[in-house]
Amino acid sequence: MSSEWPLWEVFIRGQHGLNHRHVGSLHAPDAELAIRHARDVYTRRNEGVSIWVVRSADISASSPSEKGPLFEPSNDKVYRHPTFYDIPDDVGHM
Repeated sequence: MSSEWPLWEVFIRGQHGLNHRHVGSLHAPDAELAIRHARDVYTRRNEGVSIWVVRSADISASSPSEKGPLFEPSNDKVYRHPTFYDIPDDVGHM
């Protein structure tokens, strides 16, 4: 058994934000302690209202080299691009 604690990625939601953003990483033996460590390390000035921690090993990501094959198929779906819709003047900024 490894004596090293797993690595956790930390996401904090700010007081005026609607989304969590990645702020860093830390080592902890479990999720509860990871949240406590994250609070101590990343929210020293009461700037957070919510903390998420995720084991780094559980995160899957695409590779930048796969950008073309992964995102190009969406270009075939013109209905996803609102270029042919008329926006009424009453709407303002959208």
